[in-house]
Amino acid sequence: MSHAESIFKENYLEYASYVIRDRAIPDIADGLKPVQRRIIHSLFEMDDGKFHKVANVVGHCMKYHPHGDSSIGDALINIANSNLFIDKQGNFGNPLTGDNAAAPRYIECRILDFAKKVLYNPQLTTFIDSYDGRNKEPVAFPAKLPIVAISGTEGIAVGMSTKILPHNLNEVIDAMIDTLHGKKVTLYPDFYGGGLVDVSLYDDGLGKVLVRAKIDIRDSKKIIIEELPFSVTTERMIKSIEDAAKKGKIKISSINDYTTDKVNIEIVLARNTYSDEIVDALYAFTACQLPISVNPLVIVDNMPKIMSISSMIEYSATSLISILKAELELEAKQLNDTLHYRTLERIFVEERIYKQIENKKTQEAVTEAVFKGFIPFKEKLYRALVEEDVERLLKIPIRRISLFDIGKNQQEIEVIHARLEKIAYHLGHLVEYGLSFLTELKKDAIVKESKRKTTIASFEKILVREAAQKTLSLKYDAQAGYLGYDLKKGVEQAVVSTFDRILIIQKDGTYFIADAPEKLFVGKGMRYCAIAEKEALEHVVFTIIYQEKTLKYLFIKRCKITQFIMNKTYSLVPEGNFKLYTLSTLDDARITILFKTGKGYKNLEDRTYFSRFIIKGVKANGVRLTTKEAQTIRLKNEKDPKGDSDEMNSLFKDIDPFDDDIEETEDE
Repeated sequence: MSHAESIFKENYLEYASYVIRDRAIPDIADGLKPVQRRIIHSLFEMDDGKFHKVANVVGHCMKYHPHGDSSIGDALINIANSNLFIDKQGNFGNPLTGDNAAAPRYIECRILDFAKKVLYNPQLTTFIDSYDGRNKEPVAFPAKLPIVAISGTEGIAVGMSTKILPHNLNEVIDAMIDTLHGKKVTLYPDFYGGGLVDVSLYDDGLGKVLVRAKIDIRDSKKIIIEELPFSVTTERMIKSIEDAAKKGKIKISSINDYTTDKVNIEIVLARNTYSDEIVDALYAFTACQLPISVNPLVIVDNMPKIMSISSMIEYSATSLISILKAELELEAKQLNDTLHYRTLERIFVEERIYKQIENKKTQEAVTEAVFKGFIPFKEKLYRALVEEDVERLLKIPIRRISLFDIGKNQQEIEVIHARLEKIAYHLGHLVEYGLSFLTELKKDAIVKESKRKTTIASFEKILVREAAQKTLSLKYDAQAGYLGYDLKKGVEQAVVSTFDRILIIQKDGTYFIADAPEKLFVGKGMRYCAIAEKEALEHVVFTIIYQEKTLKYLFIKRCKITQFIMNKTYSLVPEGNFKLYTLSTLDDARITILFKTGKGYKNLEDRTYFSRFIIKGVKANGVRLTTKEAQTIRLKNEKDPKGDSDEMNSLFKDIDPFDDDIEETEDE
C-alpha cells in the first residue's frame, strides 16, 4: 500500500467514524443526535422562563454545532413538533400537511420543565470542548427515559443507517416500571398522525410493520381519509391517489383536502364505481398502506450496535437507577457540606471566635486565629477545618453576625438531618425510589396528554393483482402492428389492469408473456392475444398447422402453454426449416383439405379431426398431416354446425403432392 493510499484509508475511516458517532446515529445514553443535544443544551443555558426567538437559539447553538444554521433550525422544528422537550409559540409548520414553519425570526420557543426532569443535571453531565475549543458541550445528558424509543429516529451514515419508530410516552414509562418489577415488556409503535399498524412482524423493533390510513366510508360514492400512515403527509397522500387514478388503477371523480389540525381528505368516486370496490385498491396502489422496515442502530459505549426495543427499555431502567443513585449521593454530599457550614457559622458566632481576629494585622494572622479558635470545638465539626472554610467564615457580614438566630440555625440543621436520613433510605431501596420517580413522572401534564393515537390491528394481505381494477381497453392496431392500452385506435382485445399478464402469439408463431403494455410493437398479423392467467391457460389447447419449407410437408401439433418466463420469447413451431400457417384454439374441429385442381387429387373432406391428435408439450414436434400439394385448408367447428369458422380458414399455395399415410415425427 502506497503512502497516499495509507493516508486516504486512515482519513476515510476517521471521517466514517465521525459521521456515524457524531452526526447520524443517536447515542443510547440520551437518545439524541449531536445537533439535537446541542439545541437542548443551548435552551438549558438560555432558560429564563421566557420565550426566545428561534433565530437567537439557532445563533447560540452555532457555538457548538459546526454545520450551519439551516441544519440547526430544521432539527429544532422537528424536536418542537414532537411536543416533548420544547414549548413553541408561532407557526412551526404542520407535520400532517408537510407545510413548512415560519422564518426563525418570527417564531419562539423555550425549554419545557419535562426536559429538566428527564435530562437536566449539569453536575452529573460530562462536558468536552466544543469544535473551536471556546466552549464546553455535553457528551450525553443523564437521561432518565429511553428518548430514542419515545421519539424515534432516522439517519444515514457511512455504510450503515438507523430507523427506529416512535413509541407512546405513557406506554414506555409503564414498560420501565414493569422492567423494574422484573417483568418482560412488549412495546408497539405509536405515530403522531394516528392511522393503523400491523405489528405481527415487528419482532421487538427488529422487524417491520405495515401501516395504514384510517378510512371512513361515508356513503357508496365518497371516502374520507381521517388519519395518515406514519411518514405520510396529506400532500404525499393526495399525489399518490392522483397518480394511481392517472394510471387507471382507481377511478375517482375528485379529491378535496379539508385538513386543519385533523386530517380530512375527501375522495369522490367516479360513476359506476363504489366505495367497497375501491378500498383495497387504495391500500394496494397509494400511500394509504406502506411497509416500514426497522433498523434499530444506536451508539453504545462509542460503538454502533443493534438493540431491540425491550433491550433499550432495560438499558434505560438500569441507567435510571444509576442516575438516581448518583443524584442522591451528590445531594447527600451537598447537604453534608451545608451541615458543616451551618455548624461552623454557629460556633463562629456563638463562641465569638470572630472577636479573636479584631487586632490581627495580616491575613495570615487572621487565618491562624480562626484555626486556633476552632481547636476546642473540633469534635463538634463534621470534618476537619480547611482554608476554604475560613475564607467563607471571614466573608460573613457583620450585620448577619449581629442578627444571627441560633434557633433558626438549629432548625435548618434538623431539616438537613431529616433529609439525609431519607436519602440514606432511598440509597438502600433504589428500585423502590426509581419506581416512585416514574410514578410521579406520570403525573406530568405532557405524560397525561400522551394518549395512544395509532390503532394496532391485523391486516389481511392484499394481492395487488386482485386489487387492480380492469378498466383499461387493450387494443391492437393491425395496420401499425402496435398493441397496448394507450392506443387511440385499434380493435379491443381485452379489458385489463396494469398488473395483468398478456400472452401474445406473433405472425411467425413466436410467443411471449408480458405485463399489459401501454404501447408495444408486436408486428402485423398477430395470431393471438389474451390475458395469461395460469388457471385459464390450463384449459386452452393450441392447435398449430405448420409447413416444412423445402419438402412442403404439412404438420399438426396440439399443445398447452403453462410454463414460461416473463418477457422471454418462445416458438410454437419447432426449430428448423418450418413456417406457421394456421393457429386455432378450438377444442375440436374438422380439417378439410382442398387440393390444387388439374392434378387428379381427390377432395379429402372429413379426412380428420383435432381430437385425433394427442396434446403434447410446447417443444414437441408435430404429426405429419400430408405431403400432397393443397390449395385450401378449412377448419370447421363441430360445435357450430352452421358453417366454417372464417377466422380459421387458411389459403395454401405451392404445396407438393401429399402422401395418404399420416406419420408422426419424434418429440424433441
